Amino acid sequence: MIRRSHTAVVERNVRWAEAFATEPYEAAWASEAVVFVRTLEPGTLRAKAAARVQISPDGVRWVDEGTTVPLRAEPGVTFGRVRHFGGWLRLVGDLGPGEVLTVIVYLVLKE
Repeated sequence: MIRRSHTAVVERNVRWAEAFATEPYEAAWASEAVVFVRTLEPGTLRAKAAARVQISPDGVRWVDEGTTVPLRAEPGVTFGRVRHFGGWLRLVGDLGPGEVLTVIVYLVLKE
């Protein structure tokens, strides 16, 4: 049997500064997800920064799932793997004063 998969671009060429949250994505049919964050141009991160994966039963109320995705100041890709996430997924985080990143965020979902 061929497993069903789908790649969703949930943020495209978005500039993150201070507090950020991606668009929520409904993924109840999937059994696993890989979240990729691609830094497009050099950013101004001063310390190790990471985005947190959040899950939701309804796309409105959110809780941290426990997975973090490291963020890169230089162009490149990082990722985090998630399983047992219920219906909805998103990434959130906080950057320090003056810190910015321009990113693309992908959710790769697999049944």
